[in-house]
Amino acid sequence: MNELTRRDEMSLAGAALRGAPWKAAAITGGASAAISYVMGVVFPGPADLTWALCLGISIFSLVAAIGAVSKPNVGDRVTRQARLWSLRHPWRFALYPGILAAVVMYPVQLVFDQEGVFGAAWDALWGGALVYLIAAIVTLSLRGRAQSAK
Repeated sequence: MNELTRRDEMSLAGAALRGAPWKAAAITGGASAAISYVMGVVFPGPADLTWALCLGISIFSLVAAIGAVSKPNVGDRVTRQARLWSLRHPWRFALYPGILAAVVMYPVQLVFDQEGVFGAAWDALWGGALVYLIAAIVTLSLRGRAQSAK
């Protein structure tokens, strides 16, 4: 009877992400996108704006997700409990940063890459899946913090 619904899981993941380091994530994502694009301009080869923007979105999502669960004993009671839940259920928690990345990547792929509706959706889905996988594995590796935070 204590099973959580999908809505409860979404609320817990959102509460855990509430305490994410958003400013650091934005700076890191923006800097990585800028560096990627500038390297494409400076060095031989085509500068791909779509690749640079999607890289920035991915790194932004990863820094936010990992930063949200890296300090489970910081914040108010609800945030701490949500972070502990996220560390105990890394695959469920990582679903939401992955979805966030895919949703934000879709218009970038659609506008800048000009692959069409389905090609942009396919590329955004793969980008979100990669963010999901990396966020889940890193959150899984931080799982020991859930036991030490009790």
